[in-house]
Amino acid sequence: MNTSPLSSLSVQEAASLQFKIIDCITKRFEGHEILTRGDLGVIPGFNKPVITQKAEQVIADIFDAEACILVRGAGTGAIRLGLHSILKPGEKILVHKAPVYNTTAVSMEMMNISPAVADYNDLSDVKRVMINNTDIKGALIQYTRQKPEDAYDMAQVVKTIKETSSLPVLTDDNYAVMKVSRIGIQCGADLSCFSAFKLLGPEGVGVIVGKAVYIQKLVRENYSGGMQVQGHEALDVLRGFAYAPVALAVQAEVNDECVKRLNSGEIPCVKQAFLANAQSKVLLVEFKEDIAGKVLKEAEKLGAAPNPVGAESKYEIVPMFYRISGTFQSADPALKNRMIRINPMRSGADTILRILKEAVERVI
Repeated sequence: MNTSPLSSLSVQEAASLQFKIIDCITKRFEGHEILTRGDLGVIPGFNKPVITQKAEQVIADIFDAEACILVRGAGTGAIRLGLHSILKPGEKILVHKAPVYNTTAVSMEMMNISPAVADYNDLSDVKRVMINNTDIKGALIQYTRQKPEDAYDMAQVVKTIKETSSLPVLTDDNYAVMKVSRIGIQCGADLSCFSAFKLLGPEGVGVIVGKAVYIQKLVRENYSGGMQVQGHEALDVLRGFAYAPVALAVQAEVNDECVKRLNSGEIPCVKQAFLANAQSKVLLVEFKEDIAGKVLKEAEKLGAAPNPVGAESKYEIVPMFYRISGTFQSADPALKNRMIRINPMRSGADTILRILKEAVERVI
């Protein structure tokens, strides 16, 4: 199987991003404010906590954007509100020729948004579909891979759309933000949406960053007290941001080491190992025999997490040994019985390969 995983930041590049994040914080906050738990409520003149507004300004600065809003509902909520900000119910949106992420499909159904499908791997097809569908009112691009053979470049897809029309472009940056050098809006999109929970932040908080015209619409509409992300949550988002880049870069290095060691024959029953964005950038391990299910059961007994919590949330520190995604299963149903995916989380290659080796030995 051939895959085209996204290029990850090096540890040094991730450290530079960390330093930028802290620099942006110091430009918006006084020192004593960072050592508090923030404020609460709908403060007159802001209609949200002051600390939350400052955190949103910091996030906009980090990603070179005009504006930001923190919202309820994590990544799903961010995408849902983002779609609402660029489209009206019943309008048509350009999407990739692949299964739409499940929760995004629900959001499109809620708004009665109909898809116009183009192959993002083929820029000429993107142009053709847009020219033949003049009623398209927006575009959605998922940064990570939607099917195994995807290899499209975010910046090139955005550029092609913008050269062909003036459509607003929304990008789903979940599983990519702080792992890649530029998120969607830094590639020319209008809005980027992602979950703070996947960046060591608090549960249920989503991030929308990009053009002010779309974000200010959401600010006006999300005015009730219960919709606000409170000051302590906003500070927790920034604290997660501070540690996420380097942690994710180390994770990428561990993935690379595991691939090299497995493909060198360190565990004989492994047929091949490779990396793929499904959805997180993970290690895929294919066995020579149909033992995947049994290996997963034994790996949990040996300390591996059996399932995700937030897919790289602050709670996920041990490596996750998990079934392959439905997308990969549909590409080759037989893989269900002989392939697993592993996310290192905060663990090292020695731990991962020890668990894998012992699990296989128990099964064999």
